[in-house]
Amino acid sequence: MKKMLFFVSLVLLLNSCTFSYKFNGASIDYDLTKTMLISEFPNQAPLVYPPLEQRFNEELKDLFTRSTRLQFVRQNADLEMEGEIVGYELTPLAVQEDSFASETRLTLTVRMRYRNNKVDGQDKEETIKAFRNFPADRMLTDVQDQLIEELIKEIIDQMFNSTMSNW
Repeated sequence: MKKMLFFVSLVLLLNSCTFSYKFNGASIDYDLTKTMLISEFPNQAPLVYPPLEQRFNEELKDLFTRSTRLQFVRQNADLEMEGEIVGYELTPLAVQEDSFASETRLTLTVRMRYRNNKVDGQDKEETIKAFRNFPADRMLTDVQDQLIEELIKEIIDQMFNSTMSNW
């Protein structure tokens, strides 16, 4: 009898509790903020990988589309984001005894400016970097697409968290 009473009490307790959690981390007041403008981020890096600019811009807009209910507009937006890709660099790492590097680092750098036209004091300007290392005996052309995918994801996640989360 005690087990039955405990079980019924537990079921009632769990049914009365409500848990709410957003997995995307966004904390947007949709009553106040309804629109967003994301300008194209041009590639101004000294070393240019042609598909980078298009892939970055598409992934950035896709993340905000999937993770928010904001409508994208071309002007007079509640939130505005703009910037440029300013770095795409290869750096040799871990020099061995024979004076050759055993690893190479690919670094992607993006400068971002964010304006909240509805709430004062939330404007930001940041430079965000991400990097991945790969073995120096591999050609960049063999690993570039995979590394770019990872770097873009990391940077746009940082941009989203920086602008949409009030932690």
